[in-house]
Amino acid sequence: MRKIVFDIETKNFFSDVGKNDPALLDISIVAIHDSETDKYSSFLENELHLLWPILEHADMLIGFNSDHFDIPLLNKYYPGDLTKFKSLDILKEIHNSFGRRMKLDQIAEGTLGKNKIGHGVEAVDWWKKGDIDKIREYCIDDVRLTKEIYDYAMANNILLFKEGGRVNEIKLDTSKWETPSEHKVTFTLPF
Repeated sequence: MRKIVFDIETKNFFSDVGKNDPALLDISIVAIHDSETDKYSSFLENELHLLWPILEHADMLIGFNSDHFDIPLLNKYYPGDLTKFKSLDILKEIHNSFGRRMKLDQIAEGTLGKNKIGHGVEAVDWWKKGDIDKIREYCIDDVRLTKEIYDYAMANNILLFKEGGRVNEIKLDTSKWETPSEHKVTFTLPF
């Protein structure tokens, strides 16, 4: 199964566009991990046409808050409909199991003993300053954390988070996460 773990950084904030709608934001960079090549890569807005064939050959998209944020935002650039792709939003799975949302940093710290190297607010500032390498590093690191969290959940059927000095467990049923989809999408490929 070819899995693409992905994350997006933006050029602006919701306050800049006047509404809490991800599709109104502008992408600065998309980072991915491709399970087929076991490589991390990234795409600036003007390189997204290179990303589409990779996504279209994937069996599954994996993200953190991706159903609510990343997919609606990326979908405004994609010539088809990314909501037709099989996807797994780890945050949605956490919410469904535990009853509340959590930050990627919280889960990474509890589950992996690691923290994010920055914050989304900084990524927008880096974009405004033209520090593309810093945005790229940050976005790829978020993808790396998301992949490691996904792999941990698949192996253990739990994720961990710290709160009030305690490590807490979130039980997950991962048995159907990698069930293949019969639906293949090829909006940009020449066949």
